[in-house]
Amino acid sequence: MGYKHCALDIEAEARKLAAPNFLLKVIPHVDGTARICELVRFHLEDITVKGAWTGPAALDLYSHALAPVAELPVLQVLSAKHLVADITLGLGTVVHDYLSPGAAARRRASTSEILIEANAG
Repeated sequence: MGYKHCALDIEAEARKLAAPNFLLKVIPHVDGTARICELVRFHLEDITVKGAWTGPAALDLYSHALAPVAELPVLQVLSAKHLVADITLGLGTVVHDYLSPGAAARRRASTSEILIEANAG
């Protein structure tokens, strides 16, 4: 972060950190197929923001065999934020299990509804 930084509202940043977060949990089986494929919601808890700043910044991306983020076409850094906070990662809840027996049927039903709406329009 650059030299000319500005302090942010600590209470507002704490509220933003308290918003729900989502992750896609994919764990493969020994044969390479998906064993677990879930959308999980989790919250950060016991949030104490000690400092928050914004200002000019630069971005350096490096290649990695498992995550080739350096290949992303970053054209411009629009904003940057630096937070110092104490947080606890809370337990998650499964929002959707993509491998449950009913999940495939629900996906087929929603795809059929989309096709019907597209053909009707």
